[in-house]
Amino acid sequence: RRRLKPLRTVVAWRGRAEWDQVMVGLYCGDSRLQQDALDRVSAWKSRYGPKMPLAVDCTAELIRCKVLDSSGRLKSHELILSYGLALVRFVNLITERKQKMVSIPLRQLAREVDIPIWVVDLRHELTHGKLPRLALCRKGCDVVLDWLRKMYWSRQLGNNLCEESEDEEEEQEEMEANAELDSDAWE
Repeated sequence: RRRLKPLRTVVAWRGRAEWDQVMVGLYCGDSRLQQDALDRVSAWKSRYGPKMPLAVDCTAELIRCKVLDSSGRLKSHELILSYGLALVRFVNLITERKQKMVSIPLRQLAREVDIPIWVVDLRHELTHGKLPRLALCRKGCDVVLDWLRKMYWSRQLGNNLCEESEDEEEEQEEMEANAELDSDAWE
């Protein structure tokens, strides 16, 4: 009998410390540190290509919008388009994994993964309707980034770096209990 070696997973980051540093950088609020984290994610993407976790890619795109917004280099209309594209991609990519052979309404899929329905409505307006106000796009970005932090990044870290109050911990546990995410969507 031959013993099989345990499978090793190849990832784009050097190790846990680099992963943790990027997560903290993305969510710190300092645009200089966020840009450093975005540069690191770009390096990961060049190494990992299409295997990059969707949540990392979506987080980076949304943070990139916030960095551009804080720079003052873009006009309001350009920011709406930038935020809009990132939000549309987030909703489409996250809910796409839940689609089966039969088309399921986005609102239902969003409910299943605890994405607020108004974010799906915002995506619909961005895709099919009149462009929303910049303030609504910013709010959508903040809500989605918070969702990604709770549903993806905190889980990857085992909640080590996230300081949460007891109410937030209970909310997190409830969200985890309710969320039936396909494991392949987050790997």
